[in-house]
Amino acid sequence: MSEQKGQKRKVQVQLRVDDDVAQGIYANMAMVNHTDAEFTIDFVYIQPQAPQAKVRSRIITSPKHLKRLVSALQDNLSRYEAKYGPVDMGMAPPPGEFKH
Repeated sequence: MSEQKGQKRKVQVQLRVDDDVAQGIYANMAMVNHTDAEFTIDFVYIQPQAPQAKVRSRIITSPKHLKRLVSALQDNLSRYEAKYGPVDMGMAPPPGEFKH
């Protein structure tokens, strides 16, 4: 069967999540760095009163994908706040943490 010109075929991707990844990892801070070609996001866990923090996960992605991710996060946060009310951001985040 031939496709009409200009139409894209939809591809369904099936995701597989390993058991250890499905458990998730808690992070209470994120640090973002970038070059001209990519963004690096480090998800960090800081224990209260601890002098050191540990990077729990690092994601490296392209600027285009990061922009799509930011859009998806904004959309989901808007839906969350519409259902549960505004999220109180509390005190200012430590240096390097996500800022708006």
